[in-house]
Amino acid sequence: MKLPVSLLCAAAAAALSFSAQAQSAKPDLAKGSAMYGQVCVACHAADGNSTTPANPKLAQQHPEYLIKQLQEYKSGKRDNAIMKGFAGALSDDDMRNIAYWLADQKAKGGAATDKDLVRLGERIYRGGIADRQIAACAGCHSPNGAGIPSQYPRLSGQQAEYTATQLKHFRDGTRKNNAQMTGVAAKMNDREIQAVSDYIAGLR
Repeated sequence: MKLPVSLLCAAAAAALSFSAQAQSAKPDLAKGSAMYGQVCVACHAADGNSTTPANPKLAQQHPEYLIKQLQEYKSGKRDNAIMKGFAGALSDDDMRNIAYWLADQKAKGGAATDKDLVRLGERIYRGGIADRQIAACAGCHSPNGAGIPSQYPRLSGQQAEYTATQLKHFRDGTRKNNAQMTGVAAKMNDREIQAVSDYIAGLR
């Protein structure tokens, strides 16, 4: 029995070693750029700075967040028929390479469009809404919208239309892949959502 057990242990150790190497391997940015150009560029622009209000800017986003979203589009946890089709064609390595390539692209700033509404947005982003126990966005996404790597996504300069749509999807249960954001959006009305989305668009 000793030989088979030894072989089994050796095989298990080799498998663990291979898995660790795969996880620690550096992403291939050249492959990420090439795959992005084939799959993502039409909607998100050549450098990840989408100019279409309904499509998010992806440049300089935290790679861990992008990988999570792609995996959840692929699994159906985040429901979007278009993105499910694209993500479904990507391997884990593809997702990783694309995400790290996008993280390496410089994000371009946006701008708020409604001076009156943006003041309300700033109050919500920086201070929340105390009487409804809505936490300040800045607490998780940082005061300048840079987010926190591996935990909370970058929001700075994001398309206002896209942000507002996602908040409404969290609120109505269409988007189900973040319970924390569902809880926040559930307490916000349309005007508040639009205000904070407009403020985020001009955040630097």
